[in-house]
Amino acid sequence: MGCTSCATGANGQPKGCKNNGTCGTDGCNKLTVFDWLSNMQLPANMEPFNAVEVRFKNGRKEFFQNPEKLTLSIGDIVATEASPGHDIGIITLTGELVRVQMKKKKLPAKVDALPKIYRKATQKDIDIWQSVRDKEADVQKRSRQIAIRLGLQMKISDVEFQGDASKVIFYYTAEERVDFRELIKEFARTFNTRIEMKQVGFRQEAARLGGIGSCGRELCCSTWLTDFRSVNTSAARYQQLSLNPQKLAGQCGKLKCCLNYELDTYLEALESFPSTDVKLQTEKGTATCQKIDIFKGLLWYAYEKDYMNWHELTTEKANEIIELNKKGKKPMALEEFIIEAPKVEKEPFSDVVGQDSLTRFDKPKKSNKKRRNKSRNKKNKVGASTTTPPAKNAKNKTSQKPSKRNNNKKRRPKPKKDE
Repeated sequence: MGCTSCATGANGQPKGCKNNGTCGTDGCNKLTVFDWLSNMQLPANMEPFNAVEVRFKNGRKEFFQNPEKLTLSIGDIVATEASPGHDIGIITLTGELVRVQMKKKKLPAKVDALPKIYRKATQKDIDIWQSVRDKEADVQKRSRQIAIRLGLQMKISDVEFQGDASKVIFYYTAEERVDFRELIKEFARTFNTRIEMKQVGFRQEAARLGGIGSCGRELCCSTWLTDFRSVNTSAARYQQLSLNPQKLAGQCGKLKCCLNYELDTYLEALESFPSTDVKLQTEKGTATCQKIDIFKGLLWYAYEKDYMNWHELTTEKANEIIELNKKGKKPMALEEFIIEAPKVEKEPFSDVVGQDSLTRFDKPKKSNKKRRNKSRNKKNKVGASTTTPPAKNAKNKTSQKPSKRNNNKKRRPKPKKDE
């Protein structure tokens, strides 16, 4: 499970979040919705919305009504209505937020038209559900072998058993229409159950499987992105990205959805820029646009006969030259409109509170001077105790040698007498 507060059984079966979805980790399941109304009470004389959101395998979610008015909370395992039989799912949302989610997905807020929740799942239901979930990997492998043997141009990306093991859903992707009538007969004989085939797009396939993107985070389609909008290469051109398919394509093989995130901001910034196809007419010659910088608001132009020298202009100056050209006027040269930016002097290197030191957090080593002084003092004490002290008499005083300091003093030369 995603957080430590989620309890799990012996087989990895979830027992419930116990936090009503307010743990904040968003790792218990895919595309979770934060229940910010869990700690709030409804006004008086107002009944709670009698519908819940149930999650099945991966990110598949559906809405169900609660006719028995069972006490349900986020994380409970319930048996829901299916065709045929019943399915097993996990409650992901309750209360008024279900109404908001249904409105967001443009579903009619008619509770009576929704399928029903039969009961809370019993231990027998959970055991059957867990046993068929364990078979899905083997069934997927065998189904791919059968599709390859029949020569069908399709890829079976995922297999999902219904909770009561009465039906199997095969999710597949294909670029063209596939005639899988013979495939369904082969599946029915092999797996001895009802078969349902669902075609999904490449983006939906990546959302179901999940993974880590080139940014280092989980895929947006498997965590929070629900609507898949078309992405064109023009989005990369507007953002001045290199048209490298290896960098622009995601795990689904299509252009990354994140190319649309900042596209509106780039388009808004480009409104003040002149078209790069417009040429600037001057007395010196005709100049064409070579490069633009959206963040700094700059354009670089070069004369047609001198493409090696680029001239930097701001968007205001470029628009000013274009307006003059429309009036039939030509400026002398582009050099007249170049604004030289003041050069920023680089500050010399300075040590900012010792930030360049890699060992500034290490404990300073103790100096060995104290240890050496202590050892010397001990040796002196030991030597003094073994030798006899000198006798204090006058002879010793007179026999003392003069200090070297006095002997080393140079005598000053005597002043010479005047002749």
